[in-house]
Amino acid sequence: MTFSHLRSWSQTIWGIFDVVICIVMLEQFYSFPFLIRFRGAVGWYTVDLDLPPGKRWTALITDKKTDVRTLSNLANAFVPSGRLIELVDITLPLMVDTLPNPFGDEIKGIAAVSGIPLGEVVLFNIFYEVFTVCTSVVAEDNKGNLIHGRNLDFGLFMGWDVKNKSWIISEKLKPLVVNLDFKRNNQTVFKSTNFAGYVGMLTGIKPHIFTLTMNERFSLDGGYIGILEWILGKRDGMWMSFLTRSVLENATSYEEAKSRLAQTKLLAPAYFILGGNQTGQGCIITRSRLLSIDLLEIDLKLGRWYVLETNYDHWKEPLFLDDRRTPAMRCMNQTTQANVSLKTMYDVLSTKPVLNKLTTYTTLMQVSEGKLESYIRDCPNPCMPW
Repeated sequence: MTFSHLRSWSQTIWGIFDVVICIVMLEQFYSFPFLIRFRGAVGWYTVDLDLPPGKRWTALITDKKTDVRTLSNLANAFVPSGRLIELVDITLPLMVDTLPNPFGDEIKGIAAVSGIPLGEVVLFNIFYEVFTVCTSVVAEDNKGNLIHGRNLDFGLFMGWDVKNKSWIISEKLKPLVVNLDFKRNNQTVFKSTNFAGYVGMLTGIKPHIFTLTMNERFSLDGGYIGILEWILGKRDGMWMSFLTRSVLENATSYEEAKSRLAQTKLLAPAYFILGGNQTGQGCIITRSRLLSIDLLEIDLKLGRWYVLETNYDHWKEPLFLDDRRTPAMRCMNQTTQANVSLKTMYDVLSTKPVLNKLTTYTTLMQVSEGKLESYIRDCPNPCMPW
């Protein structure tokens, strides 16, 4: 049997499996809402933007100090010998003063409160520029409401726990998952699901205006190159998660957010998945480090009532060993526009392998209600590693 035959056979088997799982889960859902396993709802904390940057995270880090100390394991996960820890502790503290305001001072404040070496907190705050996998969906129901869901997956190749059949870093990140309410003048500016100790944004909502998630885009011209250029002094690009934080904090409309996400030079390629508050306002912005390569938008006239992104360009086939797109789209189509809701979006994001051993949390957002809800996830065996 040739490799092409093997690949075709594998895709066919997985395609049948995906449909069966999707139908079974949807049938279960309509009788038993939220039957699919989650470890627990995510707690809420307030970040007061009126405080000095170094003080904004004190309450959260103090409360989560025991869990946050696991950040020290992140560098060892890359290089288990411990040599990288030495490099991180010596080199990365020098980098913090080069980061744009207010991020450097916020990171210093987190290090001071947590007692973790500054370099290791810096490393934790740039890990997303390097490698992760995710699934994000924006869908419009038949009443014009926009619903945005995402699975955040992280920890691939960073240590497999044979006994518990799990990724070590993925499990260590789960206790760090928090929902954040960023306030100014005692008014909510935006909300986010985040990891305690991480000052950038991966998932967020500007209530009644837009929702935003970010997925990594694999490319040879990737985050490693951008970070190296930054260290060597070329600093005209923006860190991905710092850009999304800035957009959530400062953009006042869907169109402004879309423009900034499409036009700002980046350190790493990315997919920005953006949802608005009006019909048709949902898109995937495919970015290189320098340019916006493609814009895929919801278009009801074309029958496209949702846009869905994993970690592959939508006009290309995903890697057949990591095809989360096909089962997710099958489940969205099975759900139909008439039945899409926060509950059915959760169900789609609970379909294996969309839900997998890397999944740390699921977040659901509805812009018209300003709602964000998140769940720490477990994937019951048998479950795909990714």
